[in-house]
Amino acid sequence: MTHRIVVLGAGYAGLGAAGRAARLLGDRARVTLVNATDHFVERVRLHQLAAGQPLPALPLADLLEGTGVELVVARVTGIDLDARVLRVDAAPGALPYDVLVYAPGSGAEVDAVPGVREHALTVAQADGAGRLRSLLPELSSVTVVGGGLTGLETAAELAAAHPRLRVELVTAGRIGAGLSERARRHLHDAFARLDVRVREHSPVAEVGGGGLLLADGRKAPADAVVWTAGFRVPDLAAASGLAVDGAGRVAVDATLRSVSHPDVLAVGDAADVGGRSRMSCQTALPMGRYAGRAVADLLAGRTPPPHRVRYLWTNVSLGRRDGVTQFARADDSPLPAVLTGRASALFKEAVTRGTVARLRHPGLR
Repeated sequence: MTHRIVVLGAGYAGLGAAGRAARLLGDRARVTLVNATDHFVERVRLHQLAAGQPLPALPLADLLEGTGVELVVARVTGIDLDARVLRVDAAPGALPYDVLVYAPGSGAEVDAVPGVREHALTVAQADGAGRLRSLLPELSSVTVVGGGLTGLETAAELAAAHPRLRVELVTAGRIGAGLSERARRHLHDAFARLDVRVREHSPVAEVGGGGLLLADGRKAPADAVVWTAGFRVPDLAAASGLAVDGAGRVAVDATLRSVSHPDVLAVGDAADVGGRSRMSCQTALPMGRYAGRAVADLLAGRTPPPHRVRYLWTNVSLGRRDGVTQFARADDSPLPAVLTGRASALFKEAVTRGTVARLRHPGLR
């Protein structure tokens, strides 16, 4: 019997799951990967794309070559959980499955604050980053909202690549929350060198065509606003009838199986693992690789071991020649060890390239 494995989404988690499952199952399974585009988006580089830097082309067909994974380029229109069918808007139209790996990723949260959807730009996906890049020649000032990793990297990359551009970073809390004091000091020093104005503890009440209205009534004018303050997952899981949490992420057990539909595994940003992981490729790729092995175990009648989330570091690029690497305990709490400057930038580049190599060669550890 040939098992039918369908993986929805070709991000870090989906590619990791598809490649690992195909490698472990071989001829015993047909692994199909469904994605809306025919290329892999290196999400950790989208701030570079927004700043105008060319990114390497990564066609999915090249990444999947030799893996045995079948690629279907189509948009998902629905999941029939009872019939075990994934419905798509292109041939073959319907993809029956024995096991579904749900990995659609996430996008920018644009509805939490008035005006974001209408007036702000985002860099959570390639089309948004490309739009910002195309507008840069017309802009004299940009305000980035959000003090998380995406906001930090976007503000720094824009300022480093476009010294004439006035860049401001606004956050409701403080920048680099979760990093050590030493790492945060380096962030502030780097932004001072790049001439990026940082406004901490400044919640945004509204986004308009001319900038921000802050919660305290102050205005922050800008030619463009880049919104990086939060992410959201698609509503596909909830609409299909999967059990989800309040944010629409699939509720899963210790083996990443849906608590309502055990023939579905959820991985990456769209999985609710009880607050034990953050949205990042550092968690998505290992989670995907785990799911690929879990699928093989389940089809062989074995119970997969519990999934564990473990962290090693957090990498923050600050342009092409600077960065912060915060080494961490397994629970993501910061260690005293911090790498900064050019060494951190080179380290992150090596990790990013290594991640693509692991996707291309699922057997690499």
